Amino acid sequence: MLCKGLHHAAFRCRDARETADFYTGVLGLKFIHAMGEDHVPSTGAYSPHIHIFFEMDDGSCIAFFELPRDRGQASGRDPETPDWVQHFAFRVADKATVDEAKARLQAAGIPVVGPTNHDDFLYSIYFFDPSGHRLELTAHTSTAAQDAQFRTEAMSVLELWEKTHDWSQRATLFGGETGYRRSATD
Repeated sequence: MLCKGLHHAAFRCRDARETADFYTGVLGLKFIHAMGEDHVPSTGAYSPHIHIFFEMDDGSCIAFFELPRDRGQASGRDPETPDWVQHFAFRVADKATVDEAKARLQAAGIPVVGPTNHDDFLYSIYFFDPSGHRLELTAHTSTAAQDAQFRTEAMSVLELWEKTHDWSQRATLFGGETGYRRSATD
């Protein structure tokens, strides 16, 4: 396989210091690198920026650019795309960790949505960082047998979606449930 893992995903932030404080203080990531240029290295375009990196336990990173002279939204989100679509999901150890994080975030005054059970595959909560990026903390909850079934079904589910654009049709194909199950707190 060409791609061995995620090195980083990069987003725009409103303020690099505020972002560093949030990702290290609230989420506990390691601030590992800061670099910048007056010109974009890959294109040569003039765009003074700082590029900051935060590492997780598996070595993957999330990174941000503060671009004080460039126009556009700090979140970089497409205004035509619903708020819930574009997000960054962080894997945590288990459901208890998700629940504990929800309590800590709420105690810090950060609004949280969830927990949400996604197809018995993931258990998640959602919240926003200071720049308006939607974040997810998620625990993988499916069994090895369920994971194997999901892999086996993936192409058939995609093909059914292409034909119908109707998620409820999955139940007729596989005889299973058709969507996310939410908690009573959503």
